[in-house]
Amino acid sequence: MSNLTEILKFNKQFVDNKQFEQFKTSRYPDKKMVILSCMDTRLVELLTKAMNLKNGDAKIIRNAGAIITQPFGNVMRSILVAIYKLKAEEVYVIGHHDCGMTGLNSESMLEEFKNRGITEETLQTLEGSGVQLSSWLKGFDSVENGVKNSVSIVKNHPLLPPEIPVHGLIIHPETGELEVVVDGLKDK
Repeated sequence: MSNLTEILKFNKQFVDNKQFEQFKTSRYPDKKMVILSCMDTRLVELLTKAMNLKNGDAKIIRNAGAIITQPFGNVMRSILVAIYKLKAEEVYVIGHHDCGMTGLNSESMLEEFKNRGITEETLQTLEGSGVQLSSWLKGFDSVENGVKNSVSIVKNHPLLPPEIPVHGLIIHPETGELEVVVDGLKDK
């Protein structure tokens, strides 16, 4: 069952009561940072609170595992837009303990697709067109390695300005404690 009706009812009251006013800010991040983090529900508010960020302080990109799978994909494009057009001056890649992408098995995901009605023919068509589903769906062996890999892709991107530090951190999803994996200032 969809939550759409409830969302739209709440939204009308939100707008009518001008509750949006407390969130007004510009499109430029006040703390000049862009964050790539996981989409885990435990981090929705915890991450910003644990970093002392308020609405408007940072550009935040979320995906499964805070993973960058390709240097010219959507995530990296968003990071570059944040830097070149929205004045971000630091990049933070933040993974978390107990991440669902740790040890994600692409074969089990492919089985789930089939169980939900995706045909073998569709999967073969994708593979035949150059989509390597098994590598695209693969997670990482450890959160630390996942963060280091994503940091490396950003840091070594040919379009990243050399003065931009790229940091890698891990957050604990229960306590909010941050652990530095890569200090982008030390690498300069």
